[in-house]
Amino acid sequence: MSYQEIAKNMIDQLPDDKIIFVPDFKPNATTIAAMAETDEMIRTGNGQHFEGTTEELFSQILEE
Repeated sequence: MSYQEIAKNMIDQLPDDKIIFVPDFKPNATTIAAMAETDEMIRTGNGQHFEGTTEELFSQILEE
C-alpha cells in the first residue's frame, strides 16, 4: 500500500464534522513524481533509509 493510499484511508476515517479541517490537496507534477519515486523505492527495496531525528537528518544533509 502506498503512502497516498494510507493517507486516503486515514482521511476516510475522519468524522464528517472534522473533514472541514482537511484541505483539498491536488499535487503538482513534481509532487506526483516524488511520490512515484518513493513508491518505487519501497517496492524495490532501493534507496536510503534514515533513522534519527530531523535535526540529525538535516545535519547529515548539510555535511554532504
